Amino acid sequence: MAKTGKVYYGKALAGIVSETDDGYEFEYNKAYLKSVNVKPVSLTLPLKQEVYTSKVLFPFFDGLIPEGWLLNMAIDHWKVKPNDRFELLLLTCADAVGAVSVQPAE
Repeated sequence: MAKTGKVYYGKALAGIVSETDDGYEFEYNKAYLKSVNVKPVSLTLPLKQEVYTSKVLFPFFDGLIPEGWLLNMAIDHWKVKPNDRFELLLLTCADAVGAVSVQPAE
């Protein structure tokens, strides 16, 4: 069963990022792609309808995860393995600095 997160650009649902048995996927929300003045969540993930796939967590999303003492606090608080980068993304990036945030999908 895949774990998924909702990716927001500002307040707009930009897409869904997922951890699958084969790696990771990111797909832009179709309504988001049709919006006026829409922007990509990252220059490394340009706007397109096709699903992005990767064997490793996309570097852009990995870069949203906090570092240092803040990462250590999150690992201790949620009892997450430090190498479970996707779970850390879902748990720590709802209020990420910048325009993009990630929230666990229900």
